[in-house]
Amino acid sequence: MTIGLERARPAVVRDHPKAGWFAVGAVCFGAFMGQLDASIVTLTFPALQREYGAPLAAVEWVSLAYLLALVGLLAAVGRVADAVGRKLTYVQGFGVFTVASVACGLAPSLGWLVAFRAVQAIGAAMLQANSVALVVRSVREDRMRSALGVQAAAQALGLALGPAVGGLLVDTVGWRWVFLVNAPVGLAGLIAGRYLLPRTRERTPLGRFDGAGVALLATSSTALLLVISGVSGLEMPGWLLLALAGAALGAAVGFVLREKAASSPLLRLSVLRPPVVSLGLAGAMCGYLVLFGPLTLLPQVLGAAGGTGLVLTCLPAGFAVAALLADRVLPRRLGARGRTVLGALVAAAGCAGLGPVSAPWEAGVSLVVAGLGLGVFIPANNSAVMSAIPARMSATGGGLVNMARGLGTALGVALVTLCLHTGGETAALAVLAGAGVLAAATGLAARPETVR
Repeated sequence: MTIGLERARPAVVRDHPKAGWFAVGAVCFGAFMGQLDASIVTLTFPALQREYGAPLAAVEWVSLAYLLALVGLLAAVGRVADAVGRKLTYVQGFGVFTVASVACGLAPSLGWLVAFRAVQAIGAAMLQANSVALVVRSVREDRMRSALGVQAAAQALGLALGPAVGGLLVDTVGWRWVFLVNAPVGLAGLIAGRYLLPRTRERTPLGRFDGAGVALLATSSTALLLVISGVSGLEMPGWLLLALAGAALGAAVGFVLREKAASSPLLRLSVLRPPVVSLGLAGAMCGYLVLFGPLTLLPQVLGAAGGTGLVLTCLPAGFAVAALLADRVLPRRLGARGRTVLGALVAAAGCAGLGPVSAPWEAGVSLVVAGLGLGVFIPANNSAVMSAIPARMSATGGGLVNMARGLGTALGVALVTLCLHTGGETAALAVLAGAGVLAAATGLAARPETVR
């Protein structure tokens, strides 16, 4: 039996008292693989720089092309998934991501690698736009924060294994296996999604697709990061840099005007009206900037891929511990608002303690502290955002959360590269600590009565 093109789960799964948690487990495959890929790729940067004789500002586009395509597609894919089915979109996303990962591993040049990474992002968008929605629609509302904590822990596990596995692969069999390693996880995710995920019960008609909105959003984000890359050392004439800055600003303004006027907008701006949503998304962007910034910074500062990978594992390890245990350890009266403020401030303190890095073990201690803070902040912040968004738009809301994550990740890569080019390690650490403080401010500014 199907709803649309979605196949039902086997009865033994559907009727099991833990069926909701089985679905959360299936989503964790995508959460794990997405973050494994995101954290593992930065370890290839020094090897790619050597192999292709390219500056960091060029090689970073192996990450940025993926992140830009992801950010540009998340909201659109979320809208489509709300209409055609979240399970269908999620499972097909695994297929696209897995095939594109193999293509990345076989890429004949840096240009082809960047192009295949953009294709890989299409599959990642199909996964990430639905992941939060599938979690919150699979469990009771009183278990939502715990379920999102489990998902965050799966993300953290991917982040934790990424640097260690990536460093080992780069040092032994080469950077291509950093991408090929996604294939077996992707196949497992395809099977889990087919048999464990529930069909979509509530849907929102798609209406007319807002292609202009997608184009304006992609233009704005791409132009902005090209400007940052140009200032960071990517060779381009000054007139082009100014033109890109103008295009970024013009496209951003055009996107807002378009969404206000469109009959079926890509993003209904009314969704952003509650402070808990708009400020929560800003906080999510800052939190993921803090999470991914060190993954770009430390391989450039500490050097050797294998040893650096082990040090970087401390950040997601702290994240995983806090994401799993925060609900049990922290008092319930603290609430989501208190957790976001506390977690973000602890993360900022961990970043401040990083620098300047004088020894790997000192970096490891500071990364554990930063990870603990982020493991408290991110699940509480995301739970508050999703609680304020109607169920019929849950995939759209999940797409917004993951768009904020993609923007934060992209800015973490781009701003750290810019700081290393202009102000050095100290400037990069100041940006990371400042982002943590800003994340705390967004939690503090959200109205207490709207945050659960």
